Amino acid sequence: MNNMSEQQHRLRFVLILGTLSATGPLSIDLYLPALPQMMRQFQTSASLIQLSLTACLLGLAFGQLIAGPLSDHYGRKRPLIVGFLVFALASLLIAMAHSITMLIVMRFIQGLAGASGQVLSRAVARDLFSGHALTNFYAILNAVNGVFPIIAPIIGGYMIRFVPWEAVFILLGVVGLVLAGLIVIGIPETLAPEKRLTGPVFATFKSFKTLIELPGFLRNIVITGMVYGCLFSYISASTFIYQQLFHLSAQAFSLFYAINGLGIVIGSGLPSRVNRLSERVQVKVGMVLVLLDSMILLVGSWLHFPLIAVAVLLWFLVVFVGMLLTLTTAIIMNQTPQNAGSASALVGLSQNAFGGISSPLVGLFGTASYAPMAGLILIYSLGALGLSHQKQV
Repeated sequence: MNNMSEQQHRLRFVLILGTLSATGPLSIDLYLPALPQMMRQFQTSASLIQLSLTACLLGLAFGQLIAGPLSDHYGRKRPLIVGFLVFALASLLIAMAHSITMLIVMRFIQGLAGASGQVLSRAVARDLFSGHALTNFYAILNAVNGVFPIIAPIIGGYMIRFVPWEAVFILLGVVGLVLAGLIVIGIPETLAPEKRLTGPVFATFKSFKTLIELPGFLRNIVITGMVYGCLFSYISASTFIYQQLFHLSAQAFSLFYAINGLGIVIGSGLPSRVNRLSERVQVKVGMVLVLLDSMILLVGSWLHFPLIAVAVLLWFLVVFVGMLLTLTTAIIMNQTPQNAGSASALVGLSQNAFGGISSPLVGLFGTASYAPMAGLILIYSLGALGLSHQKQV
């Protein structure tokens, strides 16, 4: 009976922590089907409306730099609660935006607050696990996280069929409030007081310098950022590829996007099942597969591949990227038995910064072809593969 109770408690803990880490998919995937509608309402360009995506990603990046070190000083739970309360408020204010400027500013604040979920879910896991057990837990965590890219665009697609885009952000506000309550009742404090950083709170931010000086740490941070750049090159282009290039409805786009979300779930779980290869070897294999996939996509953009061929290539792409995100995160966090919050913040900074750069770059080169997306993924995969072959990765 006690064993069953422990399993139920662990399952509840994993589900809550996985949902908290999904502030990125919740903030982005839920509103992707509404982008064309928002572009028309705000009377702006694809590149400018994609800045609302970039603003959220930059907020997620810089917010982690704040929440991570603060959690090493104050513990994990309090920054989580405050973060999701502010996330809820920002989401409701976005629903009231009447200009593209206000939309972009509030999206940045929304990302800034929601960053606490991403950075501290990784830190909580590092407080509890290490080594291969940590890789396995990240695989489970990323699999739970990966459910949201499946369901979010479907929910968003059907919502904008019946209600305006503002309803999407009202829903996010409600979700933020619910998650704040779940943190209070379902997430224990995992960083004991004796393990927290002491001294002035601003001195906590000096831990970044200590981490960057670790052998191979900065290189690994850049690699995980490039992997995330591959993912967001696809995400930012997906709605225009499926809806404008292949003329799918918002609902059909949501279905294709959800199937790719399932690919991320599958890919995230692969490292825990491939025990014969080390994490570092798996990273190299994964990057080669992403490189080959992007090369085929680039050729396909010139040869005008049909929808089914592009969809299959994109599905395998996100499978490989899901695998790589689990691996690169585990490698970095295993380097840092202390300052886990700050290490997680640098992971988030790199990932979201590369993601934020990728979105406008893809939009800048137009939406008439998926060649800009494929080309950017090719560049990222080449760079990450080159770095992964250096020593101390």
